[in-house]
Amino acid sequence: MAEQNQTLPQVNGHTVLDVCVVGAGPAGLMLADNLARFGISKTAVVDERATETTAGRADGLQPKTIETLRMLRLADDLLRIGTKVYDITIWGYGYDNALSRLGRELHYPEASVDVLDPYILLCHQGMIEGTFIRAMRDRGLEVDRNTYFETYQPSQDGKTLDIKLRRQSEEQLIHSRYLVGCDGAHSNVRKAMPGCIPEGSSSVSVWGVLDGWVKTEFPDIWSKTIVVHPVHGAVLIVPRERGMTRFYIELKADTALSAPLPANTSQEAIMERAQLILAPYNLEWMNIEWFGHYQIGQRVASKFMDETHRVFIAGDASHTHSPKAAQGMNTSLHDSWNLAWKLNLELRGLAKPVLLDTYQEERRKIAQDLIDFDYEHANQIAAGDSEALAENFRTNIGFMSGIGVKYADNVLNHGSNMAVFSGVIRPGSILPPARAIRYVDHNPVHVQLDIPKLGQFKIYFLVGNVAGPAVRFFLGELSDYIASETSLLARVSNLARESYIEKPRLQAPEDLYYSHERYLTVSDVFTVALITATAKQDFEIVDLPQLFSASPWTVYLDDSASMDSQATSCMAKWLGDLAPGEVAIINVRPDDYVGSVSRWNAIEGEAEKAAEWLLSYYDGFLRA
Repeated sequence: MAEQNQTLPQVNGHTVLDVCVVGAGPAGLMLADNLARFGISKTAVVDERATETTAGRADGLQPKTIETLRMLRLADDLLRIGTKVYDITIWGYGYDNALSRLGRELHYPEASVDVLDPYILLCHQGMIEGTFIRAMRDRGLEVDRNTYFETYQPSQDGKTLDIKLRRQSEEQLIHSRYLVGCDGAHSNVRKAMPGCIPEGSSSVSVWGVLDGWVKTEFPDIWSKTIVVHPVHGAVLIVPRERGMTRFYIELKADTALSAPLPANTSQEAIMERAQLILAPYNLEWMNIEWFGHYQIGQRVASKFMDETHRVFIAGDASHTHSPKAAQGMNTSLHDSWNLAWKLNLELRGLAKPVLLDTYQEERRKIAQDLIDFDYEHANQIAAGDSEALAENFRTNIGFMSGIGVKYADNVLNHGSNMAVFSGVIRPGSILPPARAIRYVDHNPVHVQLDIPKLGQFKIYFLVGNVAGPAVRFFLGELSDYIASETSLLARVSNLARESYIEKPRLQAPEDLYYSHERYLTVSDVFTVALITATAKQDFEIVDLPQLFSASPWTVYLDDSASMDSQATSCMAKWLGDLAPGEVAIINVRPDDYVGSVSRWNAIEGEAEKAAEWLLSYYDGFLRA
């Protein structure tokens, strides 16, 4: 690609970028917001749309996504203005051939799934985009709109990409170290990536979508409701913010309405189809805010990154499926949640090349899991079998909520050689919710939410009695091994300190109130935390080994089981049991997935083995 002039045009004030994000939907904004938080200020977000989404599009946030937004301190406004849906009802035609309710289920019953937010939060995509845009703006990052991605090619230096953009009729050429396509199902970045093709099939079903205010005597209009008609198709009803309701209306292939071109289907025809499916209940639309229609494709891109390891795709650019289980935006957001911290470490020179490989390994597997689930789920909705559908919900409740998403063993997830525990914690899965008391101010906290997301790993040390001499000696020896100048963790931390001085994390005004520096006293890459069952009056933080006394805000007391959703203490929930004199260590990734876990007896020689285990984990993907 030849340069058109000697002075490269600027994007977001930078002529050479670290990351160019194409697409300002949820996936692109999640990625850019995280990169800005981590200090990757040479990031640009370009989008061909003139404005952010004002209505419609994706709308449902699942429990794990809500928790992720809590971690970013972005959930409060959405929780205040969104609609919470706790149950799901299924309607169809029984033996009497009349439309009736065939079943009702709690979406996320406490006995089946352990989540902080046991509901789906409904708010339209523009509200979620706006939350990210405000957070980015607070850190000095804006979206470049009316900007089209055209193509890219590796630069001659092999270290950057030449990316051709277009604003109206003006072509612009920029350089960027990385390019991430978050530009939707018809992604131009995906099309430009050699050998990247969507794999799967396009369903024959066409769907219409209506957002608006409806007057009806249908009794379950304020629940998530599936209505299946044997001839006219299915309707998925979802309550929305501001008293609205969303209708997803299936237009079955054996009708005249399912023309090959969905654009031929009018809003009025889709409204009529909804009325046919819900008869004898009446639907009176008071106002329609948004209308859309599309043909569903259940597809996964053949790869999520190119051979240069500099171009990635995320969100709908990499996977598409039906809207029936409210998974699309959630999966897209977590694609970016997975990629952002890996790009941060790579751009700072702290990661081995294998770390970026794990993005494709992990997220393509989840996308395929989603397609497999969606195919089964969609078929059961179409069949109208309420018992099979309810069983499908129960079987897949973990995956649907997000907490059951599991990554396979790789360099980040060491599940095959983990110590035997009877608790729920597993490498490759998210850190389960747990309660504890923060020692320094005696505040009860959610352990998994308490440490802010600054792009760092969390290393949890769990002990019964931290005041015991054997445990104290073990932790002291282990602290010395880790702090040694020759240890990988110390060398990585020294390099990271220099990097963050040069490229500091970008601060929003509200960050002043969260005192992030409290959690970076040991390292910019690792936050060390201690969880103990010892009573507060039985030990002082100053008497702990340096590794722990240097981080007083991450010392926790495990005596708040009564506040937990399962009435279980943190150690009992995570590990099941921990014998007197044992020490457990849990490595938790920056995206809050468990990397590895093991335990040792606090006896002579074991501290060195624990240090070797700990350092060997990080040596798999970090460099110094």
